Amino acid sequence: MSRRTPRLFAAALALAALTLGACAEKAPSDTPATGGSSTGAAFPATVGRLTLEKRPEKIVSLSPTATEMLFAIGAGPQVTAVDDQSNFPAEAPRSELSGFQPNAEAIAAKGPDLVVLANDTNKIVAQLTALKIPVLLTPAAATLDDSYRQITDLGTLTGHPTEAADVTRRMKDEIAKLTKDLPQRSTKLTYYHELGPELYTATSKTFIGSIYALAGLENIADAADADGKAGGYPQLSQEVIVKANPDLIFLADAKCCQQSPDTVRARSGWAGLKAVKNNQVVTLDDDIASRWGPRVVDQLRTIVDAVAKVPA
Repeated sequence: MSRRTPRLFAAALALAALTLGACAEKAPSDTPATGGSSTGAAFPATVGRLTLEKRPEKIVSLSPTATEMLFAIGAGPQVTAVDDQSNFPAEAPRSELSGFQPNAEAIAAKGPDLVVLANDTNKIVAQLTALKIPVLLTPAAATLDDSYRQITDLGTLTGHPTEAADVTRRMKDEIAKLTKDLPQRSTKLTYYHELGPELYTATSKTFIGSIYALAGLENIADAADADGKAGGYPQLSQEVIVKANPDLIFLADAKCCQQSPDTVRARSGWAGLKAVKNNQVVTLDDDIASRWGPRVVDQLRTIVDAVAKVPA
């Protein structure tokens, strides 16, 4: 996802969330990449209405999350090009292709036998389908089950179903371990998740919010988008945040916008917030915080560690 400006990023997140249920063939810690199919692979392989007669060997991913998933399940050697925002893992073959403004001719020039997208921007799915290029749409997840399903579907279509099952099993096991021994509290801790210094955030109805819920946290932003008109990504005011006085603040704008505990403390009226006074302003990895792939476990671990530092 682009990190060019907080406003664009927040809008892109909202767009991704709102495209859940859009058209095309949807997909109802890292594994070492291997060059061959797993023993459970079978072709033709079908996901939804998309059927691949043979294992794809020239996959183009225009979704940073899908790129992470593909490499995690061992399909990395089959990926020949990824979009300009797919920066993990380091060996992913980044190109000039854009997931925000996809160009059918540029994509087709890569000779793909499978294209994986997160959004149907500019009706790119229909354009690629007209060129007889198979397309899988893996939209922004709303729940962890959505993430597991996408990993499973990618495993099916790429010939790595066993590896995909291993990845989802490890994710579930690690998440269970992280949440098993959370301290018991009489009242829930509150938090604010910052997408950018313009104070865009995410509510509990988003995938981001669902991860915080696993740690037993209460989101101060929920009332700001009670009717859902902001798609789960409202912009708060400083007054609302100061009044809510969250126990924890999580910054998902450290890379894009150079935000830190020090810049938060310097904001007018913020020095007195509980999260600031108690050193509970937590810097996140922007990329991990905006994706729904296997590294969501790392995101949850950061959250759980922060919660553990707050006296019960």
